[in-house]
Amino acid sequence: MKVIGFSGLHNSVAYKRRALPGLDEREYRVIQGLDSAAALVVDGEVRAAAAEERYTGEKATGAFPVNALRECLDRAGLRPDELDAVAHGFAYRAAELALDDPYLAERYAQVYDPAVQTTWLSESFPGVDWASRLVPVPHHLAHAASAYYPSGFQDGLVLVADGMGETESLTVATGVGGKLEVLYRVPAMHSLGTLYGVFTLYLGFDMMMDEYKVMGLAAFGDRKRHFTELMNMVRLRDQGVVTVPFLAADRTLLERETHRGVLAELTELFGPPRVPGSPVEQRHRDIAASLQATVETCLLHVLRHYRRETGLRDLCYAGGVALNCTANGLIARSRLFDRVFIPPGAGDDGSAVGAALYVQATREPETPITAMSMPYWGSTYTAEQIGSVVRTRTDCEVRHLPDYAELAADTAAALERGEVVAWFQGGMEFGPRALGNRSILADPRDERMRDHINALIKRREDFRPFAPVVTAESAAELFEIEPGQEDRYRHMLFTTKTRAEHRDRLGAVTHFDGTARVQSLRGEDNPRLWGLLNAFAARTGVPVLLNTSFNLRGQPIVRDPGTAVDTFLRGGLDRLVIGDFVLTPRRERSE
Repeated sequence: MKVIGFSGLHNSVAYKRRALPGLDEREYRVIQGLDSAAALVVDGEVRAAAAEERYTGEKATGAFPVNALRECLDRAGLRPDELDAVAHGFAYRAAELALDDPYLAERYAQVYDPAVQTTWLSESFPGVDWASRLVPVPHHLAHAASAYYPSGFQDGLVLVADGMGETESLTVATGVGGKLEVLYRVPAMHSLGTLYGVFTLYLGFDMMMDEYKVMGLAAFGDRKRHFTELMNMVRLRDQGVVTVPFLAADRTLLERETHRGVLAELTELFGPPRVPGSPVEQRHRDIAASLQATVETCLLHVLRHYRRETGLRDLCYAGGVALNCTANGLIARSRLFDRVFIPPGAGDDGSAVGAALYVQATREPETPITAMSMPYWGSTYTAEQIGSVVRTRTDCEVRHLPDYAELAADTAAALERGEVVAWFQGGMEFGPRALGNRSILADPRDERMRDHINALIKRREDFRPFAPVVTAESAAELFEIEPGQEDRYRHMLFTTKTRAEHRDRLGAVTHFDGTARVQSLRGEDNPRLWGLLNAFAARTGVPVLLNTSFNLRGQPIVRDPGTAVDTFLRGGLDRLVIGDFVLTPRRERSE
C-alpha cells in the first residue's frame, strides 16, 4: 500500500490577516496549521518525509507542502495517481464546531473544510481524483499513530498533548495489538499547550515557535517563586483529570484569537509583559521556571492515573508538548514506565507521518509497520551533485578527501583546534532536531565555545543551551543514563544530568542546571558521525561533540548543498564538511 500523509493548513495565516487586520505580528501566529510537511509510507515503512519550510525558507510555514510532496513521490519513483490514499492530519467537521460567528464560518470554509485540501491537491497535481483518495485523519489520532506505530511496542499507553487538535488539547489512548483506542480527551479550552504558549507570548517570544526558549530559560529561575500562582490556574481532579480554567479569561472572539484576555490577567499578576528583544530579568526566569514545574506536575498527574488504570508499562507520547525535553526527562526518571518513545517529529510536522501510518494500519492491519531507527528521510545528494556545486565556488578553498578515515581525522583535528564545523551528510533529518546529518559541530569541553556559537554564529539568546552527541558506548559513563537505556536518547528528546565528575570537561553542552539534551549515537545509526566522534575521542579522550542545527537565526535547517555553502559563509563558520569535500573560506591575500 502507498500512502502519503501531509500536515498544515494552507491559507490559515493569510485568512487571519484578511479577516483581522491590524493585529500584532506575533498574534497572527495564534492559529492552527503551521509546520506543514509530507511523508510517504509504502507497505508499512516510511520511505521519505520532509517539512515544507526546508524548501521555502519560511520557518514553520503552514503552506500546502507541494515541494515536500513532490520530493516524496520523486524519491520513490511514483506518480501521483499511483497513490492508494492521501492522508491529512486534520479532520474538521462543521457539525462539531461552533460556527455562529461569520469569522469562524468563513475560516472553516476557506481553511478547515477537508474539501479545501482537494483543491490544493488538484491545483498542484492535476488530473487525479483526489476526492476519492483524501482521508482526513483526526489530528490527535495522527499524533497518536506517529508515536505508537513506529515505537516497536506491541502494547503501550499513548499520550498526545499540544495546543489543540480539532476540539481537544490532550488525548489519552491505548495502543494494543496494533489498534488505537481513545480513553480520555481534554477539551481545547483547557489546553496545557496553550497555557505554555500564552506565557511564551508574555515572556516576549513567539507562540507556536519559541516555547523551547522558555524551557531553556526555566533552568535559570526559581521553580517555587510563582508555583502557587501557576497551580491556581489549573485544576487537578480525581481520575487523572486536568482543567485550565485560567484560559477562560479569553472571553471574546478577538481575545480567543490573540489571548489578550489571558495576557491582561498575567499582567495583573506578574507585571508588564517583556517587550520582545528587551533584556531578560530574573522575574522572567522565575516565571518560566514555575510554568515548567506546573506543566510537569499536570502531565505526571495524568500519567500516574492511566498507568495504574491500564497497567500498561510502556509509553508512546507525541504532540507539541512532547518537544519539551525537560518534562520528558522527568517522565523518564519517574520510573512510571519501563520504556518511553517519542517520535523525532513530535510536533505538527510529525502528524504527516502519523496520518499516513494511521491509514496504513487501519486499512491493512496485517501489514507490519517498521519500527523507528533514525529519521534520515529527507533530501539526499550524490557525490557528483555535491561536487558540481562546491567546485564552482570561488569564495571557498575546496579539498576532496574520499577516504573517510582521513576525512574524520582531518575534521577531528580541526575541532580540537577550536574550529566550528558545519557538517552536511546523507539524508536530511525529519523533525526539528539536528541528528547528525545537517549539524554544526564543535568541541564540547569549554563553556566559552557555547557562548561563541550563541553570540557570533547562531546570534541567539545567551541562555540557550547546546546539545551533546555521544557514542552510545560512552553515554552511560558520561551522563546519568541507565545502561541499556541509551536508545531512548537517540533522537535528542530527553534531558538528563551530566555526571558530576565530567561536567568540567563538558562545559559547552551542560546547561546551567547541570542537565544535557543528549543524543546517544550507535555506529549503525550514523556510521560517519560515529566515526568522527571516535576520531575526536582518539585525540581528546572525549567521545562527545557539541551538536546544533545547521542554520542561522530565523532560518530553517539547511536542505541542499547550495544553501549549505551560503549558510556556512554567512554564518562565519570555520569549515564545511559536505559529503567528501572540505570547504574553508578563501582568505584575501594581503599585498
